Amino acid sequence: MPAGPRPSVLFVTDLAYEARGRRYCDEDIYLTSRLREEFDVALCHPRDAAALLEGFDAVVVRNSGPVLHYQEAYDAFCARARELGVRVYNPLHGRGDMAGKQYLVDLSRGGYPVIPTVDRAADLGLLPAAAEYAVKPKLGADSVGLRFIREAALPAESEDGTLLVQPRIDFRYEVSFYFIDRDFQYALYAPHPEQRWVLEPYEPSAADLEFARSFVEWNSLDHGIQRVDACRTAAGELLLVELEDLNPYLSLDRVAEPVREAFVTRMKASVRDLLA
Repeated sequence: MPAGPRPSVLFVTDLAYEARGRRYCDEDIYLTSRLREEFDVALCHPRDAAALLEGFDAVVVRNSGPVLHYQEAYDAFCARARELGVRVYNPLHGRGDMAGKQYLVDLSRGGYPVIPTVDRAADLGLLPAAAEYAVKPKLGADSVGLRFIREAALPAESEDGTLLVQPRIDFRYEVSFYFIDRDFQYALYAPHPEQRWVLEPYEPSAADLEFARSFVEWNSLDHGIQRVDACRTAAGELLLVELEDLNPYLSLDRVAEPVREAFVTRMKASVRDLLA
């Protein structure tokens, strides 16, 4: 009996995007080569996704770069995907960076272990004393728009709630936890704070995994890839830096071959499950 048609996947990526300390294109070339083992795969730039997604069984959004560089095209893609009922991986209802950084304010107010974050001048007094404060746009990514100031303040243009203020944390290292469909896959850390993307394998403790899993559970994604970025403070606690649920870079070149193979196998199963 001939095999039935294979599911088709539109893989959204910007192979030309230049990220500091990372080669997005290498990771996506590798991932598409592995997805082709089970799916018919076509690649497109994020600016072309809205026009091309019809006719595919699923759309996988990967290393497509910061959305703020093509916000109008991304909004059109989301609207078209919802109109057609196309399955998107990650699904478009994530509550983390996919929806902007408002979640950092909400989680901070809710008492979660996150870097203290406010978006209103009236709340600046809630921030702990610090030598410097970070001001960043809610829709920022890859440090676009980030600046540091001496006193906790919000500029006049932030009255519409578009900016966040956080204390600049003295931390020992940053660590990232990678999940597929809420299942932990691996962790990597940057032992030298000044070299964020020089990553090494990290063996998380039970407490570390409980910390990371709490944010994955808080999010509303049953399918997809999430990266929980945290920093280890000088006092030893973990604080959330970001919950990446749109197109998190995976640093697959920094993990051992068995770990990379297990990740790809789990990702293929996740996409199949989304299509079921």
